[in-house]
Formats: sequence, C-alpha cells, structure tokens
Amino acid sequence: MKKETFRIVKMDCPSEEQLIRMKLEPYAEVKKLEFDIPNRMLVIYHDGQTDNIVQAISGLNLGSSLEKSEITNETISKSDDEISDKKLLWIVFAINVGFFVIEIITGFIADSMGLVADSLDMLADAIVYGMSLMVVGSTIAKKKRIAKLSGFFQLALAVFGLFEVVRRFLGLEGAPDFLTMVLVSVFALVGNAASLYLLQKKKSKEAHMEASYIFTSNDVIANIGVIVAGIVVYFTQSAYPDLIIGTIVFLLVARGAFRILKLSK
Repeated sequence: MKKETFRIVKMDCPSEEQLIRMKLEPYAEVKKLEFDIPNRMLVIYHDGQTDNIVQAISGLNLGSSLEKSEITNETISKSDDEISDKKLLWIVFAINVGFFVIEIITGFIADSMGLVADSLDMLADAIVYGMSLMVVGSTIAKKKRIAKLSGFFQLALAVFGLFEVVRRFLGLEGAPDFLTMVLVSVFALVGNAASLYLLQKKKSKEAHMEASYIFTSNDVIANIGVIVAGIVVYFTQSAYPDLIIGTIVFLLVARGAFRILKLSK
C-alpha cells in the first residue's frame, strides 16, 4: 500500500477538509485519509495510481503538492474511539445551539449586532457539526444535497446580518447595551472554552475532531472580539465598535457558506 503525504496550502479550515473528502470518496483505492489542518498536511493511504490521486486533488485548486511517497505495511482500521468521539461532538453541537439561542435573543434585546453575529456564527458551526453527524455512512449524493442546503442557509444568515448592519449604520441608532454584550459574551466564552478543553483533552487525531477543535478556537476569538467591542462601546458611547465586529463575524460566516457550497458541487 502507498502512503502519500501532500501539502495543501489553502487547507485552513474544515471546509477544505470536507471538499477533499468528497472529491476522493469515489476512489475505491483510497483506504484512509489523515488530515493535519494546522500544518496544511494530508496523508493518503491507497493502492492505486499516484497520478490519479494527484490529479484529483490538484483539480480542487487548493495549492497542493506531493511532498513524500512511500510503501507501507500499516494496517488500516477504524478508530476504537469512534463512539466516544461522536458523543463529544454531540456535546459541542449542543453547546453551540444553546448559545445561539441565548445570544440571538439577548443580541436583539441589547440592540447589539456583535451578539447577533456571534450567535449566527455559533449556529453556522452547529450546522456543520450536525451535517457531519447526519451524513455518516450516507451516499455522496445525499452528502452533497445536505451540504448545499446548509450552505445556502448559512449564506442567508450572513446576508441578513450584513443588511441589518447597513440599516443600523444608516439609521445612526444609539449605542447598544454594553453590559449585556460583555456578560453574555463572557458566558459564551466560558462555554466555548469548556468545549475547547474537552476537545483538547481527547487528543484525537481523527479529522472531524481536529476540525471541531479549530471551529471552537475560532468561536473563542469571536467571543473575545465581542467583549472588546462592548468595552469600547462603554468608553465611546458609540455603536460603531459593535457594528464593526458584527460585520467582521458576518463576513466570516459568509466565507464559510461559500466554502460549503463549493464542496456541494
């Protein structure tokens, strides 16, 4: 069996991972994929022609290059921790859905687009987690249909958010309730930090677990951004910091949506 190591320059989030998985799924000769997203590396175990694999990955235009090729006698088997991993993913999924509900309600009450944007970011992550859990063992066609639906839904959320930001900017509305912004974001930060701890403690090398770790890390950064925006709102009594952080998060949600739609083609 061949063990090929690829560098994928543009593989910086789980969307590219799913894109590669769906591209290679029709290839029966591919036996196992090992993703290292932080280091932009992919290891493929297969018993077919290397040229076919190289062409398939190159067609995705992700800046791929074959770094190493070798013969291995390694036995390919499923992880014994698969059930445990799935339970942990359900926990992270529940945390994202729960804080989506909390943040979107308090966001509109506090008139904070930062909280609304962060809530939709949590929902977007929950959609990806749920999609991954739903399509285990499904056909390629079903996976693509679900990916397309989730991508359009996520894009609709981002467009709604950006229109709302523009409306509020033009309306010159007053500053949001900074205290609600900060307190809710702190609670969301605690929830995401707990998820991050659980994922890190698991130390799983499975791709979907590493993807979840990256998603949750990004959520922590977004939470901190909303907290900082809330503090700036307090000192400036301006709505602009809230609108700016809201715009940034909405754009990130839109970027994720386009990536999901890309892999559904």
